[in-house]
Amino acid sequence: MNALQWLAEADAVIQACAAVLLAMSVASWVVILAKLRLMAHARTDVARAAEALWAAPALAQAVERVRALDRHALVWPLVQAAAALQNGGGSAALAQQVTPLQRATRALRGALHAALARLRHGQVLLATVGATAPFVGLLGTVWGIQHALTQLAGSGQISIERLAGPVGEALIMTAAGLAAAIPAVLAYNGFGRSVGEIEAELEGLAHDLRAFVADAPGPR
Repeated sequence: MNALQWLAEADAVIQACAAVLLAMSVASWVVILAKLRLMAHARTDVARAAEALWAAPALAQAVERVRALDRHALVWPLVQAAAALQNGGGSAALAQQVTPLQRATRALRGALHAALARLRHGQVLLATVGATAPFVGLLGTVWGIQHALTQLAGSGQISIERLAGPVGEALIMTAAGLAAAIPAVLAYNGFGRSVGEIEAELEGLAHDLRAFVADAPGPR
């Protein structure tokens, strides 16, 4: 009996575990492929956008230059927030009661958090799949072994030969759990390092923009 035939003849618990593992695997691979594309673009875009920012004659011109280079809107929100502050943005009464540095800090912090949220998107899913998929597979294996033992006990004929087949088939669920978890764990660790490096660049850029906006002359 092959794996698909065994799964088709299994009870609802085994089939539910298999469906959950399939959904976990598909979701994690969708996230992995999307983040591979994001990370590949982000490294280049952040460097090019930062270079275009500091090469621009003013923040107003830098906004459009950076936007054209920033495919995933990682640097552009920071530049846009800084340009709005320099042009007198945030004119609410409460905003006028704080210093320019505090206004810059608040605006750039919001833009930075939005960019970081895009970078971290999917990390929680990968961590969840990596942590739970092996246990879902183990549940399917234990349930399958218990089901096989119950059937053999009812037949009154228990032997190693008759037990080996059902147990081996039930172990397929453990393998499926590991197959879903291992790519998710590897991707989570790999992306975590890349995200950390890009985060450091964005935080440094936000710090430089805050100092520039706070010290630059213009409307407040």
